[in-house]
Amino acid sequence: MAHSDKTHEKVTGADPNLDPISGEPGAHPFGVGLGAAVGGATAGVLGGIAAGAVSGTAAGPIGSVVGAVVGGVAGGLAGKGIAESIDPTVEDAYWRANHTARPYYDPSRTYDDYEPAYRHGWESRSKYEDKSFDDVESDLQHDWETRQAKPSSMSWEKARPATRDAWDRLTEQ
Repeated sequence: MAHSDKTHEKVTGADPNLDPISGEPGAHPFGVGLGAAVGGATAGVLGGIAAGAVSGTAAGPIGSVVGAVVGGVAGGLAGKGIAESIDPTVEDAYWRANHTARPYYDPSRTYDDYEPAYRHGWESRSKYEDKSFDDVESDLQHDWETRQAKPSSMSWEKARPATRDAWDRLTEQ
């Protein structure tokens, strides 16, 4: 990690999200992987159908492989683009500055209490990019209750409004 990145992390408390290979900030392996998987699967099937239709039965499997590779690359780039459009440092700074003005804010809680809920909202938004909050709320609740990276003292009922707020902010952008 470069000196400036360590300084950034110490000053802001934010991880610059370095790429494990190039060392460049802004790596989003989850978004790239998700995009590659979806893009590869979709393009592979469509590529196989198109190649099979044009070149005959023998080209079908080859078309599927070529389609999966091309679709994987394109999907990976799209997934990275979606993930990179969400800057966790910007989101954290925004919510840190604005959480006390929200209608669900409880003065007995600190930003550190709300932060996991906001993070859950902005991270889930890229995961469920083409869905509405209402469509995936049960999944979000399940994730909140079972797989939080940073445990919270908030129940889903208390965390839900902050999670929704962070989700909606990204949807509106």
